[in-house]
Amino acid sequence: MAATEPLAPGALVDGFGRAIRYLRVSVTDRCDLRCRYCMAERMTFMPRSKVLALEEIAIIAERFIARGVRKIRLSGGEPLVRRDVMELVHRLGAHVGHGLDELTMTTNGTRLADHAPALFGAGIRRINVSLDSRDPDRFRFITRHGDVAQVLGGIATARAAGLKVKINMVALKNLNEHEIPAMLDWCVSEGLDLTLIETMPLGTIDEDRTDRFLPLTQVFDQLSAVHALVRDMQGTGGPARYWRVAGSDTRLGLISPLTANFCDGCNRVRLTTDGRLYSCLGHDDQANLKGALRSGGVVALDSAIDAAIATKPRRHDFNIAPGATPAVSRHMSVTGG
Repeated sequence: MAATEPLAPGALVDGFGRAIRYLRVSVTDRCDLRCRYCMAERMTFMPRSKVLALEEIAIIAERFIARGVRKIRLSGGEPLVRRDVMELVHRLGAHVGHGLDELTMTTNGTRLADHAPALFGAGIRRINVSLDSRDPDRFRFITRHGDVAQVLGGIATARAAGLKVKINMVALKNLNEHEIPAMLDWCVSEGLDLTLIETMPLGTIDEDRTDRFLPLTQVFDQLSAVHALVRDMQGTGGPARYWRVAGSDTRLGLISPLTANFCDGCNRVRLTTDGRLYSCLGHDDQANLKGALRSGGVVALDSAIDAAIATKPRRHDFNIAPGATPAVSRHMSVTGG
């Protein structure tokens, strides 16, 4: 979207002049994997009684669309573990081309084989699949029990259904770092995009994140020694910076919250599983949209949204230094990836 495009009536603009165009929604904090960098092995998930109803998610999302949001990403946890989630996908997908430019989803891929055709039929054209290793043993170690063949099969089904697939890979020192060049080579051979992500200090986990933190500046130098990488200024509305891999259709994205802060152009807010709106991934300031909607309907909802956008901070406060506490106590699965 061009920066000069006029704002919609009631458009959401924060105190630093950033127009909010992108809503990320965690439809559930539950997941069928237990990735080591994301959550503890014995997670305590939110009681179902506190979770937003799908109808409430739809109402909130439609208010954001009416106020200028042009892209919505559904995530979790694992969004496809939520019962009847396809009802929400169909409802929001009906807005694509009618106020909404794009509806997307981030998934771990374990259930893609069952849902990919329906996702395409509902209006989704592009998905992100989290895949930190293609080695069966290492994938099982990272996820604690996952089967990489199941994910790879889901990716194949998604592509056959017409979905464009981008691989999200968290770069983990002394764990999967030596696989990154091979992952990029595989994506090039398969015609997939690849986004590499620095581990983020969100929530308490069973390991010290500093042991796994791998600066993407280092990874980029390694990859650019093998591939001709050409800067691509066309983004997807998210925080990644992109490069074209010369001689291929693959784009390499880097999400570097610690080594290359991406906050100046932030156009995103996040709706949590329990109906709270966070205007920044790295801060605890939030607005209770569930409470506002239930107590005062759409009018109260709009007021709560306005208050949250007005206090959106300039940048996050992530710190990966040894001994540092997580930037926020909530896990990524609650906030939405």
